Amino acid sequence: MNAASNDMTPKLGMLKKRSEFLYVRDGLYSAKGGVVVQMRENEARDGIGMGFTATKKIGNAVIRNRAKRRLREAARTLLPKHGLPGHDYVLIARGSTTARDWTDLLDDTRKALITLSKRATGMTGH
Repeated sequence: MNAASNDMTPKLGMLKKRSEFLYVRDGLYSAKGGVVVQMRENEARDGIGMGFTATKKIGNAVIRNRAKRRLREAARTLLPKHGLPGHDYVLIARGSTTARDWTDLLDDTRKALITLSKRATGMTGH
């Protein structure tokens, strides 16, 4: 049974091309606190695709890179549990992403992922 539980964790892949980010942009999104999460089904992907972006509006290169590092770690922690296989996700940094307490950022990301999962599967309510 241990082998079966290891196979249940979806493989995480990276979005790299601009076209992949633009494809996800036309899907669902949820904004919570320090993060915006976009999601779109991708039938060509078996696992979960993830991408990260931070605009110049949030700060200089050091701040943008710090924000993306925090979002990458949040995604690695939460996407295997709350992400849907066969979907791509883009996490967008906000101005408060770098200053936000780590547990609050994880909570924001978790809430956004749960909201998107419910919308994608057609579930409503609590």
